[in-house]
Parts: sequence; C-alpha cells; structure tokens
Amino acid sequence: MPNKRKIHFEPGNIDVVVDEGTNLLDAAIRAGLRLVASCGGAGTCGTCKVLIKKGQVKSTQSGKISPEEYKLGFRLACQSKILSDLVVHIPVESLLDDQKHKESAVNKPQQPLVRGWKFNPPLKKYYLDMPQPTITDNISDLSRVLRSLKQSYQLDNITVDFSIINKLSRVLRAGKWKATATILATELESTSIYKNQLNLINIESGDTTKKSYCLAFDIGTTTVKGQLLDIGKGTVISEEIKHNGQAVYGSDVVSRIAYCQKPQGLEKLRKAVTETINEIITELLKKGNINNHDISHFVVAGNTTMSQIFLGVDPKYIRLSPYTPTMTYVPSVKVNSMGIDLEEHVYLYVLPSVSSYVGGDIVAGAVAAGIHQTKKLTFYIDIGTNGEIVIGNSSWMVTAACSAGPAFEGGEIKHGMIATSGAIEYFDINPLTLEPTIGTIDKQKPKGICGSGLINIVAGLLETGVISQNGKFHTEPGSPRIRKGNDGYEYVLVWASETQIGKDIVITETDIDNLIRAKAAMYAGCQTLVKSVGLTCGDIEQVIIAGAFGSYINIEKAITIGLLPDLPRERFIFIGNGSLMGARLASFSIGIMKDIRKTAKIMTNFEFSENTEFMNNYIAALFLPHTNASEFTTINNRIIKKTQYIT
Repeated sequence: MPNKRKIHFEPGNIDVVVDEGTNLLDAAIRAGLRLVASCGGAGTCGTCKVLIKKGQVKSTQSGKISPEEYKLGFRLACQSKILSDLVVHIPVESLLDDQKHKESAVNKPQQPLVRGWKFNPPLKKYYLDMPQPTITDNISDLSRVLRSLKQSYQLDNITVDFSIINKLSRVLRAGKWKATATILATELESTSIYKNQLNLINIESGDTTKKSYCLAFDIGTTTVKGQLLDIGKGTVISEEIKHNGQAVYGSDVVSRIAYCQKPQGLEKLRKAVTETINEIITELLKKGNINNHDISHFVVAGNTTMSQIFLGVDPKYIRLSPYTPTMTYVPSVKVNSMGIDLEEHVYLYVLPSVSSYVGGDIVAGAVAAGIHQTKKLTFYIDIGTNGEIVIGNSSWMVTAACSAGPAFEGGEIKHGMIATSGAIEYFDINPLTLEPTIGTIDKQKPKGICGSGLINIVAGLLETGVISQNGKFHTEPGSPRIRKGNDGYEYVLVWASETQIGKDIVITETDIDNLIRAKAAMYAGCQTLVKSVGLTCGDIEQVIIAGAFGSYINIEKAITIGLLPDLPRERFIFIGNGSLMGARLASFSIGIMKDIRKTAKIMTNFEFSENTEFMNNYIAALFLPHTNASEFTTINNRIIKKTQYIT
C-alpha cells in the first residue's frame, strides 16, 4: 500500500490527501483547484508553476523555470511527483479565473443578423382538460391524453416516451384530469425532405404551460457558456460562463484528444466538462429563480472535439489522417444518462458539425449571422485557439479550421492570461519616451496580458518602431523598458511594484513570435479559401467576427498586425458569441433548426493539414503585417517610415 500524503494548498487553505508518487497537478485537480496547464501536462508551457514551501517532490529542472526560481522552490506541478507531505503556494497567475464579461461602447456584441425567422420552438406545452373516465368511456389513460391532444390542438401521430408511463395514472388523477402535456418536435430527415416527429415526453398535473424553459449552451475549448430561456416568451432569463473544466488537461483540442488516449483520460475529460455544465445550470436556475424540473429541453453547440468528448465518444480519429469524426449528426439522447443534473424527460439536441475541425458552433454562428440568406460575399471568422472560418453566401459556403494555437487566449505567452480581472487589454505608447499607458479589465492591478491586449501591444510597438516587421526589438533608443531577458529581448509593460504578481510584466520576442504564428494561420486560412474559389480577400463584401474574444478586438489594431484583411472598416461587423446565439435561436425556432441542418450540408470543408497552398500563404504571413505590402496598403503606408531603419 502506498503511503498517504497530505497536501496543503495556499492561498485558500485547501487540503487533500493523496498517495505518495501522485502527480502534483493531479492532486491540485482533486482538490478542486484549476491550474493553468495549456500543454495538458507535457511540461512545455510553464503555466502550472507553483512554489513548494515545505516538503519534497521529485521534479526535473525545466527550461520554463529559471535557475533562480528553481533554487527558491518553484516547480511545474505537472512534472512533479509527491514524495512527502507538502505546503504548496499557487501564484495568482497560475490559477484559472472564470471569465468576466465587459461591455465595450465600440465593440458591443450585436443582435442576430439572420432575418425573417419565426418563433416556433420545438418544445411546447399543452393544457388538457379531459373528461373523467366512465363505464361507457373507459379507454386507457394514455389514449385519453392522445385523444385530447388531437381534439383540442389537432395534434396527431404522436410517439410516446415510455418514461411517462409509470407516473401517468397518478399524475392524471392528482390533477383531477387536468394536466399539461410536453411535446418535443424531433426533426427527422428523409433524403431532402425534413419532417417533424412529435414526441410526448412529459405529463404534469394541472396547468404548467407558463413554466416552460430550455437551456442553450456553447461548449468552447476554453470556456463554457449557458443561457436559461423562457420558451413561452422567447426571452433569455439568465446567463452564466465558466472555464471549461477540461482546461487543466490541455489548452487546445489536440492536447485534449491526446489526453483522451491515456488510461481513463476520456472519462476524466467528459466528467470535467459535465461538472462545469452542472455548475452553470445551478447558477442559471438560481439567478432565474426557476426549479430544475421545469427545464424540458437542452440545446448544445460546440466544436467537433468538444461535442464528442461531452458525449463520451473517443475523438482519436479526429486528429489522424484522413481526419474523420465519429459522427456529424448526433441522435437525440437523454441528458440525465450523461450525468447532467436534469429530469429524466429532458432530451439533448447537439447542433450538427461539418468535419473534424468545423463543428456545430460554426454552423450555428453562420446561420445566426444570416450567411445562408445574403448574396454578399461574406467572411465569417471565429477567433480562438482553434480558429474557424467560413467564406460564402446563400448559394455556397466553403469552410476550414486553422490551428492558431492558444496565443489569442493568452496561452504560450510569458505573462499571458484569459480576459479576467487584472488582464491588460488597453495599451498605448509614447513615441518619444517609449513609456506605456495601459488599462486592465475591471481596472484592477495588472497580473497578465489577455488576447486583445496582446494584439494592441504588438500593434503599438510596431507603429512606434519599437519592433520591426519581423517582430524583433530595435534596441538603439536605449529605453530602460527594452532589455535582454531569458527569452531574448523584451519590453517591460509594468514594473513589479505595480503588479499583482510581484514581478515585472513583460512582452518578449518569443511572445511576439507566437502571436505572429497565430495571426498568420488565421490570415492564411482566409487567403487559401478565397483563392480556392477564384477570388481575393479584396472581393470580400462583409467580415463578421464572432466569439467572446472577437467581441473586444480593436479592428484597426488587428489589421495592423495582419490578422484581418485590410478592407474598408465599415465592412466589419461584430456578432459576439455566434455559437451560443445559434443554439438559442434553434431553441426558439424549428425553422432555424432546419436552416442549421441544411447549412451544415452545403458547407464544403477544406482540410489545411496537408494543403501546400495554405502552407505557402502561412509562411508569407509570418511578418507584420505581411510580406506582400499590397495586401495591407493602408497599414504599410502608415508604418513603413517608422520601421524602415530597423534591421
């Protein structure tokens, strides 16, 4: 029997007892602590750094920890095995915080762009006032319910969920033959004909028609967001967002897929996201003062990997050539069978995906953006760890995913973090003194840099000539903020005394290089898709930017670094979380559900993993803003004079 060891985590004074030899990151997870572990425990990102204040661990010295830090007791949790009782201090930058939303006066998320949709939810409640049985009218209780639905509402050919049978007689008599039937329209497909099958999924005593609610969720790689919807009124009651609990096992879909291949890895990830969803449901119901048993439907959008892991389906073949998911259409399933804390009658509807890396989140967003209705050539982009893009209009759509990496979410950036309190998001620099002006989320003391802040910082350094177009620092001005660091030259954004973390917050040449690679992947994806249909980026008539991160991008700065095409600025539209928006609309409208299914079918997927044209475009984009000056005329005209003396 292995020895038991007590681990005390601070701040927070959390204790956990584990076997000797347990991985320290696993111990933290078991204690309910969510450490940043972008690489999934491979030891390559350095984000799960902790301080061993007392006790011993077996850990090799990592290049992600300086020799000075190692002597002080800093270790990577993922690379440390517990040898004794421990006291472990977790720095603030190593902990995940739940994302906090902010409203931007300029970049406020917009309403759906889709037009003409009708409010016709797939879930409806029907009040029944039935005659009591008599000796001359003694048909079965179920037949009485079905007869009443046909007579009162002209509903026929209804299938019945067996789960209601055992309670049917009791419910009808308790309500003195006054009851509410819950009907779910399940969309069936027969070749090109779409039909709706009506299913009786629940029966309640009395009139509960005013208590008809649904949940709409976006399961993202980094965060999970949910909304509680009033199906009767067509309104949002409450909204909540939390980190995806899977984040401690890796920051991107590739690392999650790899983790699933470990013993019990898939079940750990499935359980992690399920716990996150249940936490969000609890908060949504609390905010809305709604009872759990009044929820009757659950709609989910997510990328293909997240959807399969949530369903407990091994995503192994998503990352192996020829990149085939297990399914793109998910049959209805009861959510309580998956560990979701809802009643037995609640069914899950997962929005259909297109391919291994283009999921239901993008299909949902494309429909919410109304691409299937417009003749305008539209570029739809969801910017994140796994950036997805769609180009097309009502006649055709081509789509692809670009593995941009976690830089846009603050991953693989020395002081990177997601958009929570204390994250630097605003940046300006005095061109004469090179002194910065920064702004943080919630106006808290700085503790790191979020994705939108990273874009603003790099754009600002480029515009003032502090860095060259290849992302290297110009050191001649002699500012004390530009110095040699462990990762090459760096620029000090905030001195240690002014931060939450007690260290200088810097941006390094390695950070800039990571951002350049991420933005190059996104722009190369756009170029490759438009070229595949015989067009250029200049032909794009509107650019729709989706995603929580995309809602707060400064368009001018994003174009400056070459992330977005250099088009007239009035062509850019923010839609916010298109995935959640599409899931909500699908909850409100059978017509939208059908549009989502049809749109998924007309999307032509391009796989970039083995595409030489994409690689050529990617290499050309590894420059600020681009090696081809004609691609970014307005930007190059503005910055070329400031950077021409830099080598």
